[in-house]
Amino acid sequence: MTRILALDHGSRRIGVAVGDTETRMAFARPALRRRNEARDLAVIGELCAAEGIGLIIIGLPLNMDGSEGAQAAAARHFGDRLARIGLEVAYQDERLTSWEAGERLAEAGRRARRGSGELDSIAARLILQQYLDAGRQPATAEETE
Repeated sequence: MTRILALDHGSRRIGVAVGDTETRMAFARPALRRRNEARDLAVIGELCAAEGIGLIIIGLPLNMDGSEGAQAAAARHFGDRLARIGLEVAYQDERLTSWEAGERLAEAGRRARRGSGELDSIAARLILQQYLDAGRQPATAEETE
């Protein structure tokens, strides 16, 4: 079983979700408010250590035609920085997850409070659930050699 952390990388907040390959279920966690990159990386590193995370999935905000723009470049930069501190990182297409998160809240008769980060973490949960539903398995050390 591998514990997985998913991040919905944004300029003000980072949505967070946790799941694992055994249950194949994702759960939203409180979003992180962005401060500066060094602090953000440290907080995520501490969260990974505390939760026994073996893989981080970062939502990749592709354009509708599948191309990468400035937001995708920012997400990749952040993922590269996480990899430099020793965390395993992969990417998952996140097109329309924020919209879907808003729709799910609306269906439940709720609206996310502005600035709460709830929408960001629901989007992170959707990103992780898509990854898990696709049946992807992180490579073991033996498979990568």
